[in-house]
Amino acid sequence: MTSVANLQPDPAPIVACTISRDVQNFDILIDHMEQELGESWGDLGFDDALLFLDQSDAATLEFVAIAVNGQDEADLARIVEIIRKAKARNIRVILIADQVGPIALHQLLRTGAEDFVPYPLPDGALHEAIERIRKPEGAAAASAAPAAPAAAPAPVDPEDDTAQAHPAFKAKGDRDAVVLPVHALAGGAGASTFATNLAWELANIDKTNAPRVCLIDLDFQYGSAATYLDLPRKEAVLDLLSDALNADSDTLLQSMLTYNEKLHVLTAPADMLPLDIIGPEEIGRIIDMARANFDFVVIDMPKTIVSWTEAVLSRAHVYFALMELDLRSAQNVLRLVRALKAEGLPHEKLRYVLNRAPKFTDLAAKSRVKRMAESLDIAIELQLPDGGAQVTQANDHGLPLSENAGKNPLRREIQKLAKSLHELNKDAETGKR
Repeated sequence: MTSVANLQPDPAPIVACTISRDVQNFDILIDHMEQELGESWGDLGFDDALLFLDQSDAATLEFVAIAVNGQDEADLARIVEIIRKAKARNIRVILIADQVGPIALHQLLRTGAEDFVPYPLPDGALHEAIERIRKPEGAAAASAAPAAPAAAPAPVDPEDDTAQAHPAFKAKGDRDAVVLPVHALAGGAGASTFATNLAWELANIDKTNAPRVCLIDLDFQYGSAATYLDLPRKEAVLDLLSDALNADSDTLLQSMLTYNEKLHVLTAPADMLPLDIIGPEEIGRIIDMARANFDFVVIDMPKTIVSWTEAVLSRAHVYFALMELDLRSAQNVLRLVRALKAEGLPHEKLRYVLNRAPKFTDLAAKSRVKRMAESLDIAIELQLPDGGAQVTQANDHGLPLSENAGKNPLRREIQKLAKSLHELNKDAETGKR
């Protein structure tokens, strides 16, 4: 007679585990794991995980999601050992981090975690991380469509890291670039648009002997240079940021993509990362390597002042500060200058750029600009006209203004600035000889 027990269906195999000090601290993770895996997952504490990974039952695991917060930094050695044991058994590791310091996060990522997701989990972030680690290596190449004729190239897949060319030149360290950071003093001031188009104009300023230009997007959370140039966000960028002090110029170049074979771009990472995931020494190392291999380095900065802002400011030749004709920009100018003076930093490198400046015929608004500069005790050295809807359209299409609206007044002003910077650089180079 068949027993009742034999009529029960076999339990679903456990394909994943969460590992944490207390999974109740990550209740959103529990919900997302149930949505993705149903009952095919389990939960382990740190001690239990070390024991379980040595057992044969661990062979069914596809991945583990290690959830840590700031309190776990004191237990870093044990977490590192868990990651190493998982890697030894070919189990993939997703790191879930809640308010973990950049040094600890850096060490955990270097140990071998395949993916990183901040906590609280953004919608769909865990699903995307699981899809990435389940994707077989080379699957994209195997499933690619047949090559299209040369006259009609296949559309670029934004998720395909190989779809854009890497820099073709070799890193020789024979250059000494002009470093041009761009920093918005208020949200929506247009810093990313300005940085992207300035870099592109510099790369095209001389048809016969064009300078070598790179654009570095250091806004690890909302960086949009990749969007404005229709470039994919490479996983190699996170690898570079995670081990910047040990990286060399070849690693930096391999992390970049080339737009239209002229502009070299280090995009923001694919995932949203804490701005302090990297420190001043690492940022300085990246900029120094870029300086040694390019003629111009344009840096799109985050709006937030962080620990490594000083490292960028100290290396900058000109630090563009974008503002608008409004009270919030005026207040933020005062705050920024006060902060830089208090720390003894070179605030004289700041060059104030007024975006969406009033037209020449608007005398009342021009008078407001003059009064604003006088009250702030600054010189507004560059006034950019309002480019209108064409600017938004160009950004949405992933094209520089010169490619989408060549006669736009904003484009012409940025082009004039690029020409001036190029000529000043040529004169400086001539003076050195």
